[in-house]
Amino acid sequence: MYLLKKVFEFREKAHSDHEKPFLEHLEDLRVMITRIVITLVISMVICFSFQGQLMSMLRAPAEKVLYTKQKESMPDGDAHKGIKVPTVEIWNEAKKVEQIVVGLDEGQREVFFRNLENPELEFHAKCVSLLRAIKAMPKDKQSGFVRKLGVDDQMVRQLNALLESNPDVEVNSGSNIRMMSALKPTETFMLSMKLAFFAGMVLAFPLLLMFVLQFVLPGLHAKERRLLWPAMAIGFGLFLSGVCFAYFFVLPRALLFFYEWSGNLGVSNDWRIGDYITFAIQFTLLFGLSFELPVVVMVLVKLGMLTYETMSRTRSYAILAIYVAAAVITPTPDIMTLNLMALPMLFLYEICIWLAWFDRKKNREAKKREEEELAERRKQWLIQDEHAAENKHDVDHHEDVEEHGDHGWHDDYHHNPEHYHDPYHHGLPEDEEWAQPDDAVVGDESSEKPKDELDNDKKS
Repeated sequence: MYLLKKVFEFREKAHSDHEKPFLEHLEDLRVMITRIVITLVISMVICFSFQGQLMSMLRAPAEKVLYTKQKESMPDGDAHKGIKVPTVEIWNEAKKVEQIVVGLDEGQREVFFRNLENPELEFHAKCVSLLRAIKAMPKDKQSGFVRKLGVDDQMVRQLNALLESNPDVEVNSGSNIRMMSALKPTETFMLSMKLAFFAGMVLAFPLLLMFVLQFVLPGLHAKERRLLWPAMAIGFGLFLSGVCFAYFFVLPRALLFFYEWSGNLGVSNDWRIGDYITFAIQFTLLFGLSFELPVVVMVLVKLGMLTYETMSRTRSYAILAIYVAAAVITPTPDIMTLNLMALPMLFLYEICIWLAWFDRKKNREAKKREEEELAERRKQWLIQDEHAAENKHDVDHHEDVEEHGDHGWHDDYHHNPEHYHDPYHHGLPEDEEWAQPDDAVVGDESSEKPKDELDNDKKS
């Protein structure tokens, strides 16, 4: 419940403009779980139809371990010249053939071997029979017994090489790994359901990751939604990389370690199919999830819970934590398997640190550009305000002129009278004539009329 509340707080902090009620968060959680369940059921049904192929795929690492051990027990043809080095398949077939012809006489054996498709099986079947008898002798008498068998030189060299490499001569040797055992009637059916479930989880991982991200990071913008699909592709690629790395490299090594450890202690490797499949699934899925470290770290960086400074400062603690987690996840105590788990995680964590640095640099550059754009906008706003103030002053002046007349020259004359020559006050220069108006011409008769006549003229 504590972790769930923290997730709710992250949702509100990251993308919510208002605080949502707790019940609305629970409704979003219900929708996410419903989508995950439906997706898993569909993918599980698809994978259940391929249960045979999936079972063979998961059993392949165990069979590879058995094949590797049997191949190591085969004689080296370069060290022993003139021998017929059998392959693992031919040697296993020769053991079966030798067990079949034990109850047959010489004539029946000849007829049986003549009808076999591979003529070398007769030679290797005789080697199996003689080698079993030689191993029953004391070790100090085995070489002398080989010389007294009365066989040709090629058979003698073959038996000596087989004694040195010491392959298995029993038919059932290793068959417990090939077939494995189920101790309950319903174990194999439930195992098929479990296998289909985990295979469906791998198949539907991109959709499951999308549902989880939509719940943790709601209210994504269009740009963020476009970035969500590449992020899911990267996460799915990392998950598959971890699964493939564990399946092809780490799991066979771990199985080989357990096989040799039990053999050195004299314990037979009778592995149960249910325990083996559970171990293989958990092993591969844990590696796949561990490779999701960059996705988890970058989400925390985007949420502001981790920064480049914090990650670079606590790098030594992270290395210790990764090795502790690798020791818990990997079931083998050898240092090589531990490093196979820890080193990729360390490499991915170092990539996360660089990604956090690039993210910080990108944010700083974006913030700097925003500040420059804001400063430029403020400058443009100031220029626009100045132009607006000037235009307003011109408009006010024009309105004032229209209302009261243009008296600006009076003010100018008051401050600079020497620039003006008023003929009424200062007279005209002697060399210039003054053009008076027609109604003010000196000597005009109208100017000499009496006042009463002028008034009458005006009235008329």
